[in-house]
Amino acid sequence: MDNLKDLIIIGGGPGGLAAGIYAARADLKTVLIEKGVPGGLAATTEFIENYPGFSEGISGPELAMNMESQAKRFGLEVIYDYVEELKPLNNNFAVKTGSGELYARAVILATGASPQLLGVRGESTLHGRGVSYCATCDGAFFRGKKVAVVGGGDAAVEEALFLTKFAEEVFIIHRRGELRAAKIIQQRAKDNPKIKFIWHSVVEEISGSSAVDAVKLKDVRTGEFSDLEVGGVFVYVGTRPSSELVKDLIELDSRGYIMTDEDMKTSHAGIFAVGDVRQKTLRQVVTAVADGAIAAVAAEKYLEEL
Repeated sequence: MDNLKDLIIIGGGPGGLAAGIYAARADLKTVLIEKGVPGGLAATTEFIENYPGFSEGISGPELAMNMESQAKRFGLEVIYDYVEELKPLNNNFAVKTGSGELYARAVILATGASPQLLGVRGESTLHGRGVSYCATCDGAFFRGKKVAVVGGGDAAVEEALFLTKFAEEVFIIHRRGELRAAKIIQQRAKDNPKIKFIWHSVVEEISGSSAVDAVKLKDVRTGEFSDLEVGGVFVYVGTRPSSELVKDLIELDSRGYIMTDEDMKTSHAGIFAVGDVRQKTLRQVVTAVADGAIAAVAAEKYLEEL
């Protein structure tokens, strides 16, 4: 069979890259396929300060580039393409991309997760015209403007802090009366004079003709509506797993996350899953990297036993 590899890794976030490092070092013929830029959601994070080994922190894009460079140094082949289909083929797997088909004896899914949408009127029509899911990508476009950040977790508060570099004022809108973010991040936000909090509120509508000009808020306690004039809305209300590729092939939980055991094995022999796409309690760079290392070692053992 032409193009038969030992292992194909689908996705080039921290989990996929870590798997690539371990697999390449184990001398497995390995290809990693990434549809965009390496690093996944980590590459859209301006600053990562809780990854071990970087006492002063490191930017998400820099960490991602370092991981990719390290993996390539060990011989990992990286292809930038979109995976259209994954299907079992005898005892192997066929991976169809935009430019052809590759074959492998085992597969590691590192497809990650994408931002959860609010699902409110105006969100889709104003996406890219004031509605964003990546402050690091788009923050500089809002210099001198008032912006809203929707959410109360680590990502929401960290990105709100980042936006204060550009925006005149940043409103954090949260449906509860307290944040879910780590205490140290909460305190930084509370100490920042540019950040204002709007508690017990949800966004009901995003308005604007050619660009965002306001959001309609609903107080979840009283049911009262109010309008907040802003030039941008940054949404951080969670993520949804990118598991569409395997929804009919392996076991998923009720939210679409891939079920694995502690060795990252899925319900289908030869398919492993790592990082944000799998069911787990903590989705961080450090846990994705650990997943990747475990999956690569487990895949190596699987291949030895074939």
